[in-house]
Amino acid sequence: MSNGVKVALIIVAVLALIAVAFGGWIVKQYNHVITLDEQVKAQWAQVDNQLKRRYDLIPNLVETVKGYASHEKQLFENIAQARTQYFQAQSPKDKIAASNALEGVLSRLLVLRETYPQLKANESFLKLQDSLEGTENRIAVERKRYNDVAQVLNTYRRSFPGNIVAGFANINEAPYYEIPKQEREAPKVNFK
Repeated sequence: MSNGVKVALIIVAVLALIAVAFGGWIVKQYNHVITLDEQVKAQWAQVDNQLKRRYDLIPNLVETVKGYASHEKQLFENIAQARTQYFQAQSPKDKIAASNALEGVLSRLLVLRETYPQLKANESFLKLQDSLEGTENRIAVERKRYNDVAQVLNTYRRSFPGNIVAGFANINEAPYYEIPKQEREAPKVNFK
């Protein structure tokens, strides 16, 4: 074999090695973005599970309150509408919006216990309220975990080469589960 052929074989071998290494790196990046996407989906399923628990508790709470506050018809209709919007939502972004809408209405429902003293003494209401508070705490934990994995995916999507790999894999940005606007405002305290 001549020196020219040996050099050509070495160059071909080096190029083949580089191509294999690059191909392996691309596969690793692709698998990484798929893993991140699946983590976001799995964590969203946990949030969704806790939101469903909340929505399952609400009809019982509403029925208990209705006996004491029958003239609060608009409030009950808003709760029913928020529940319907949640179950009709197709994407996490839509479910987040429906959940945020319910949180405002739900807080008004729980304030009714101050208006109706006999409701405070109702054992069913108190048990349902405790269950709902526990569920709200679970939702807060799962919402934070979801936002953490969404941040990892979104950061990868915005960085190089993640933006190229995510585009190739058709992985979209994960929406954050943000605090509703009305909860960001400081509550007004009025001592009259």
